[in-house]
Amino acid sequence: MLLKPYGEYFDEYAEKVTELRERFPLGAQIAGEQAQKDFIAVFGALLRLRNILLSFDDFSGNQILTDRDLQDYQSLYLDFYQSFHRADTAERELINDDVVFEIELIKQVEINVDYILMLVERFRAAKGDGEDKEIKATIDRAVDSSPSLRNKKDLIEEFVDRLSIDESVADEWRTYVAAKREAELERIITEENLKPDQTRDFISAAFRDGQVRTTGTAVTTILPPVSRFAKNSGHGAKKQTVIEKLTAFFERFFDLM
Repeated sequence: MLLKPYGEYFDEYAEKVTELRERFPLGAQIAGEQAQKDFIAVFGALLRLRNILLSFDDFSGNQILTDRDLQDYQSLYLDFYQSFHRADTAERELINDDVVFEIELIKQVEINVDYILMLVERFRAAKGDGEDKEIKATIDRAVDSSPSLRNKKDLIEEFVDRLSIDESVADEWRTYVAAKREAELERIITEENLKPDQTRDFISAAFRDGQVRTTGTAVTTILPPVSRFAKNSGHGAKKQTVIEKLTAFFERFFDLM
């Protein structure tokens, strides 16, 4: 791939930053679907330019947007992503056709759990001297700007609130996540009347393989006994519900330990 000179990309990027700040200042509501689409287009273009500029050494220290502002805009961008991809109505699904999200570009600089635990360590060290509120806000901002951590926000917030003084943060996190994972899996087993041992084996295989297998007979073996041939047995609907719940569970806890 042939790149244009750094200055040309940077000038375009600087223009997008200016447009972003002027049209969509942080803290101001972006009301109306057209305004939201415009924001998505501007920020998406900025992400594409930023992705190219990151390959140039000259861009280091010249990113214009602070990390904090970038995370706040990214969080807003992800809010709209979830909104536009929520299949609430047929009208919303039609809107998706002319909206393009650059989620893969966000994932390239994804914040991971190790970074969050580092912030948690700083939060614990700063507790009591007046700095903890700012560090806690930094943790929230980082989680909100991360596609993969958003569905874990309540876990992270609860962990921060219950953090002890003396234990290793990493060790305490592993213990906490293991307990929450078991409790949430047990709740799903109880709610859906699943076979406990088979369900745990099924989930263990998913964590081992890095995916929930929705085809084949494995998922069928964890369902409660029901005649799939009986009229109105609901076997297909039950299977789909279980798959959705276990997939959400997997995505919530995968790569957390």
